[in-house]
Amino acid sequence: MSLLELRGVQKYFGADHVLKGIDLAIEEHEVICLIGPSGCGKSTLLRCVNALEPIQGGEIVLDGELVSGRGVDVNALRQEVGIVFQSFNLFPHKTVMQNITLGPIKVLKESKAEAKERARILLARIGLSEKANEYPDRLSGGQQQRVAIVRALAMQPRVLLLDEITSALDPELVSEVLNIVRQLAVEGMTMILATHEMNFAREVASRVCFLESGVIVEVGVPDQIFTAPKQARTAEFLERIIAAGRL
Repeated sequence: MSLLELRGVQKYFGADHVLKGIDLAIEEHEVICLIGPSGCGKSTLLRCVNALEPIQGGEIVLDGELVSGRGVDVNALRQEVGIVFQSFNLFPHKTVMQNITLGPIKVLKESKAEAKERARILLARIGLSEKANEYPDRLSGGQQQRVAIVRALAMQPRVLLLDEITSALDPELVSEVLNIVRQLAVEGMTMILATHEMNFAREVASRVCFLESGVIVEVGVPDQIFTAPKQARTAEFLERIIAAGRL
């Protein structure tokens, strides 16, 4: 059994059919990269997995348990499935340490000492130990995004969702964030990334999914998708990416 399964997932926003029967199984320790044109449904798919958006058809199963539909314990799900957004979403009135420890203390019921110790370890890992008592507006965009990733990791999730986490960053700050994700991939974190960073997807992904208009057009290992796509639409998309100098 796969760790996470999406079975025929449907999502509507009013009359707009955004996800049209998504089927995808993710194994533990896999890194799945979602690529495709803007508006294809990548971010919506991630938000549905984390129950930030309800689905209107199909089901989502985590480790054999249904985690979509009525009656699902959303808080329990979000302990297992963390998400990091492109806009950081740090609390501006709380320090870095407070941002990281809030969830473990409130939701996981950890002691302050325990939560702070894990936060210190995680901050040291990303080279931001000295920023523990700073407020987010005193950090660069890249530093804020690294803190946002650590905040998600502090909840000890089994799956981490990353939604275009570099798209709001200046180009020179992108690498410092991608290095963290690269490290997590090496350590075996199960991740699903929606990304426009094609070279990065090619490097870290176990599999790449090309989406368009709410449908998974093609799934394959990076070499197959990027060098020998089977679907004409995948090839057309990648040709445009190459022409734009992004692959």
